[in-house]
Amino acid sequence: QVQLVESGGGLVQAGGSLRLSCAASGRTFSNVAMGWFRQAPGKEREFVAAINWSGGSTLYADSVKGRFTISRVNAKNTVYLQMNSLKPEDTAVYYCAAGKVRVAYTALSTYGSWGQGTQVTVSS
Repeated sequence: QVQLVESGGGLVQAGGSLRLSCAASGRTFSNVAMGWFRQAPGKEREFVAAINWSGGSTLYADSVKGRFTISRVNAKNTVYLQMNSLKPEDTAVYYCAAGKVRVAYTALSTYGSWGQGTQVTVSS
């Protein structure tokens, strides 16, 4: 399976921006979908965004649509999450995940490898 390491989290003011990165090891990176999920204290992990194997299609949660952008550079084994117009409710630990197949889905069960997460805190 793919090994994943997230980075780029931090503390930002509401309305600010952050870009998260997920570095993957393994030669299967370009053959699977990738996703971003987040988990706030006391809540279940929820879907944020996903991108298919080639980067040709993307999916977003309604709560982040228009503000977040997922992208990938397969030659660098890296997936990104550009987060703009951040809100306090975006505060969570953000996790990168590698899918089991090439098509992007929103369900946690379709992802087989997970990073350890990076904290994003948005102050008001």
